[in-house]
Amino acid sequence: MHIQGFIDNTKRLMTLAYPILIAQLIQTLMGFADTVMAGRVSSTDMAAIAVASSIWLPIILTISGVVMALAAIVSQLSGANDYKKIGAATQQTAWISFFMSVALIALYYGVAPYIQANVSLEPQLQQLLFDYLEYVVWGGPGFCLYLVFRNYSEGLSHTRPTMIVSIVGLIINIPANYIFIYGYGDIPALGGAGCGIATAIVYWVMCISMYLYCIFSKHLKHAPIFDKLYLPNWHEIKYILILGVPIALSLLFEVSLFGVVAIILAPFGAETVASHQIVINFSGLIFMIPLSLAMAVTILVGTAIGNKKIEQAKQVCSYSIALGLLIALFTALFTLAFRYQIAEIYSHELVVIELAASLMLLATLFQFSDAIQVIAAGALRGYKDTTAILYLTFVSYWIVGLSVGLVLGITDWIIAPIGPYGFWIGIISGLTTAAILLGWRLKVVQARFATEAKQTS
Repeated sequence: MHIQGFIDNTKRLMTLAYPILIAQLIQTLMGFADTVMAGRVSSTDMAAIAVASSIWLPIILTISGVVMALAAIVSQLSGANDYKKIGAATQQTAWISFFMSVALIALYYGVAPYIQANVSLEPQLQQLLFDYLEYVVWGGPGFCLYLVFRNYSEGLSHTRPTMIVSIVGLIINIPANYIFIYGYGDIPALGGAGCGIATAIVYWVMCISMYLYCIFSKHLKHAPIFDKLYLPNWHEIKYILILGVPIALSLLFEVSLFGVVAIILAPFGAETVASHQIVINFSGLIFMIPLSLAMAVTILVGTAIGNKKIEQAKQVCSYSIALGLLIALFTALFTLAFRYQIAEIYSHELVVIELAASLMLLATLFQFSDAIQVIAAGALRGYKDTTAILYLTFVSYWIVGLSVGLVLGITDWIIAPIGPYGFWIGIISGLTTAAILLGWRLKVVQARFATEAKQTS
C-alpha cells in the first residue's frame, strides 16, 4: 500500500464523508434536544419520548436502508456518464418512498387502537406515547422523500447539502420543540408529545430544502430529476427493492441485536441496564465515523465501477478499510483513556459508572471489527452486491453474536454466567464474524469484477 495513494484516497473519502458525519451527529443532537426538553416537563414525558423513539427510529432506519440503494445506482450511472437514467431511478425510488410512508400512516391508524386497548402502561405515559406517534407519523412522507433527494445528491458526490439541510433542521427543531412542548400564545402545551409535531415539521422542512437544492443547484443540472415525469414502473421498482431491502434488513439486524440484549439484561437490574445503555449510546456516536466513511465508499466504488475502473474501485476499498482501522485505533485509545469521564457524563451513580467503564474496555475492542464490517458493507453496496450483506449479517449478529452472548451471559455451559460482560463478548464475536465474512465476500466480488473486465477487454 503506497503512502501517497493512501493520502490521496483519504482526502477524497473525507471530502465526501465529513458532511455526512456532521449530518449524522446533528440528527443525534435533535434526539438529545427532544429528550432534554421533554425531561424538563416531567420524567414521564421523557420516558414517553424514549419509548416512542425506540418504536419510531427502527422503522425510519428500515426505510432509510431501502432508499440507500439509490446512492449506489446513481453513482454507477454517474460513473458511466449515463445521466439520462438518473432521473428515472430517482423518481421510481420516490414512488417507493411515497408508498412506504402512506403504508406507515395506514398501519399506525390500523394498529394503534388495538395496541392502546391491550397494553397496560401508566395512563399519562400511554397517552403521551401515542400522541407523539400520531403526530410524528405525518412527518413520515416528508422524511422519506428527503431521503430520496439526499441519496440522489450524494450519489452524484455532493454530500455537503446533506450537512447544511441538517443544520437547518436543528435550528428549527429547538424553537419548534419549545412552542409545542411548553405552549406559546394560542398553541397549547402538549408536553413530550409536542416533540412529535416539531419533528414532523423538521422532516418536511428538510424535505423541501433538499428538493429545492436538487432542482436549482448548478452542480446537479447535468442529471435533472424532473425533466420528465415517470409513472410507477414495477420492473424498475422491483430492481430497486432487490437492492434496498437487504440493506434495510441488515441495518435492522444490527440495531435490533442491541435492543434485544437490553431487554434480556433487564432482570439483572436497573444499574446493569443503565450501564449497558451508556456504552451503547457512546458507541453509537463513535460508530457514526466509520458509517460516514462507508457511505462515502459506496459512492466512490459505485462511480469507479460505472466508469469501468475496476482496479480503482479495489484500491478505494483497501485504502478506506486502512483509514477506518487507523481511526478506530484513535477512538479506541480515547475510549480507553476517558472511559470513567465518559460514564460520568451520563450518570452520577458510582455503581453505574464503574460497570459502564468496565464494559467500555470491551467496547474498545469491537471498534476495529465494527469499522471493517461497516466499510466492507458500504463497498459491497457500491458493487450492488446487497443480498449477501443480508445473509452474512443475519448469521453474524443473530446466530453468532446473540448465541455467544446468551451462552456466556446467562448459562453455565462453558463458564459461570457473567451477565452483561457475556453479552458484550457476544456483540464483539458477532461484529468480528461480520468483519470476516463481509471482507471475504468483498474479495470474491472484486475477483469476479476483475475476471469480467479481462473477458470484455
